[in-house]
Amino acid sequence: MATRFDDHFDGPDLDRSVWLPHYLPAWSSLDATAADYSVTDSCLTLRIGPDQGLWCEGDHEPPLRVSGVQSGNHSGPVGSTRGQQPFLPGQQVREEQAELWGWTPRLTGLEITARMNLSPRSMASCWLVGREVDPRECAEICVFEVFGDTIVAGESAEVGAGLHAFRDPVAPEDFATSRVPIDVSRFHTYGLEWTPDEVSFSVDGRLLRTCPTPPRYPMQVMLAVFDFPERGGPDEAAHVPNLVVDRIRETP
Repeated sequence: MATRFDDHFDGPDLDRSVWLPHYLPAWSSLDATAADYSVTDSCLTLRIGPDQGLWCEGDHEPPLRVSGVQSGNHSGPVGSTRGQQPFLPGQQVREEQAELWGWTPRLTGLEITARMNLSPRSMASCWLVGREVDPRECAEICVFEVFGDTIVAGESAEVGAGLHAFRDPVAPEDFATSRVPIDVSRFHTYGLEWTPDEVSFSVDGRLLRTCPTPPRYPMQVMLAVFDFPERGGPDEAAHVPNLVVDRIRETP
């Protein structure tokens, strides 16, 4: 029986055979999309410090900053439109990417134990997305998405989960948020169970929602924290949002 993926982040750094510490670099460059991260105390911490520049500055609107890691990566040559999660029509590759398929789960269970510290202008998320070797295989399964402006400190937050079709001609659009009575600054386990017929989402083992007819192709895993400079007030500009991941694994 094949060993199921399980990362406790116990090493001195990310396992670079699995994780690329950049966010969709084909549309920019590896240098300009490098994550601000650390691996300490058996945790991966993604943060956005004051020196983190804008992602795809001048191209992406609204402006955003991001620190993310992804378990797959590829692109076509410079000038081609073959890349992952384009955000503009006809978007062209600016830096060709080497192929990496570190962890590409399909029809399985997944759990991620994480905590986050967000301001009203930031967001943290874990999602699965099609590899786009076939451009039609581009749908998303969002395990969780939390915006800081939905958090009631120490009490609750709105947790988004579900499906995004993007340019997949078959996958449904089925995404919703639910207010969950948890303190997201403490560790909680966000999970999914993915079968050919449905995908169900949970928080700490409690069912959040279920979506029928999910995509069935292999997907790569994305973890990221985002900052939207145009949101919130000037007092939040100095805040350093972070996402701390203690463990991510496939489940039986």
